[in-house]
Amino acid sequence: MAAAAVRISIVPANRASPEDLAAVFGSRGDPARCQCQWFKLHRAEWRTMPREERASRLRAQTNCGHPDAAETSGLIAYFESEPVGWCAVEPRVAYPRLRDTRVPWVGRNEDPSDPGVWAVPCFVTRTGFRRRGVSRALARAAVDFARERGARALEGYPMITEKGKEVTWGELYRGSRSIFAAAGFVEVGHPFPRRAVMRIDF
Repeated sequence: MAAAAVRISIVPANRASPEDLAAVFGSRGDPARCQCQWFKLHRAEWRTMPREERASRLRAQTNCGHPDAAETSGLIAYFESEPVGWCAVEPRVAYPRLRDTRVPWVGRNEDPSDPGVWAVPCFVTRTGFRRRGVSRALARAAVDFARERGARALEGYPMITEKGKEVTWGELYRGSRSIFAAAGFVEVGHPFPRRAVMRIDF
């Protein structure tokens, strides 16, 4: 794992090419269908929007291929020179679907409209590059990315994995509690048996 981590580099998504972004999301499976729009769209929009439009929106949101762009919506991981991973990281208010789910809010006195709190709602790691520390590297990079752009705090909403219980990769798009903990996040909520709220304050 340590040797593999040395070969992983992370860049803001606007510094990646459209081709690299497309390679990470692929052409099959949940990432290809979602194009990281699940938290960007309300339920009715999600059901009716074609995948091609979701992909177009992701390209616009990331400003991929425009390294001088002032804004982007995530990070791309490379294993050596191969694009292998993604995580979304933006102000929490940029994800309307988070307002529709109970996970971030149960048992907490939080203002959903606070732009100073950022969120990392999802990760993608390409098949063939899993278990090499890609998500851990992305979580660590997200901390610096948010802090440098003025975030007051950063949150994630991971799955809680249990030894001996199988968790599909599709379920782990939210990340695991351990990768957030390794990046310095602490648990501030446990709204459901298999979900946690992890946070780091700056």
